[in-house]
Amino acid sequence: MTSKTFAIITDIHSNFAALGKALEIIENHPHDQLICLGDCFALGPAPEKVFERLQSLEAIFIRGNHDRYLVERLWEQERPSLEGMDPDDPVCQAIVANEKWTAEQVGEAGADFIRSMHISHREVVGNTFVEFTHAWYERDDEPPTLEEAVHWRDHVQAAHPEVDQFIFIHGHVHHPRDESAENLKVLCQGATGMPFDEDPRGAVAFLTIGEFFEWDVIRFDYDKEATIQLLDDRKPPFYQNLKKTVLYAAIRNDD
Repeated sequence: MTSKTFAIITDIHSNFAALGKALEIIENHPHDQLICLGDCFALGPAPEKVFERLQSLEAIFIRGNHDRYLVERLWEQERPSLEGMDPDDPVCQAIVANEKWTAEQVGEAGADFIRSMHISHREVVGNTFVEFTHAWYERDDEPPTLEEAVHWRDHVQAAHPEVDQFIFIHGHVHHPRDESAENLKVLCQGATGMPFDEDPRGAVAFLTIGEFFEWDVIRFDYDKEATIQLLDDRKPPFYQNLKKTVLYAAIRNDD
């Protein structure tokens, strides 16, 4: 039986300093495949620099909901909203404006890059089936509950009777998740560029499956001051809120 190690980044959100440190860690850790679980560009200060760096990587790219907003041109809708927010809420309006600003920074080449991304990536290694997605293949803005993931496992097992271990890996929520049910594991490392778990360190993960299972999440410090300074210098829409998120690793829409 063979083994395979995946290096995972997710929810970079144009935090170029965090991405650089994450890739440095990955380059010094044995792995077979790099995979990015989406939300690469919006809500951070350096979308064009992150785009340029990601283009240089040999990786599997999964599309996130914020990536989708860019190619769908969310801001052109009559009353744009996202993730159930009130379209009249100033916070929602500022995030929508940030999506527009981000799209302008990455241009049509960035939009084409997003269009080339996958909704999910599935792979069988030995007796283990693994699926990577931003949130879920059925929806990109809410991962499955454990009960929904069990139904997913049952559906997949019917098509793959040779498999007896199932792993579902997602991003999106920006905080760690580690849940199990019988032969199923549902995992999330948190976020590479914008954690929400009150730990401002970024996160990369290494998943090994096949001969054995290993889930190793590495939290890392990076130059947060550089990210905050770039937000101050460029002043993209919603940047004051984003500065607080970088500092406190929590959604902070207070003054």
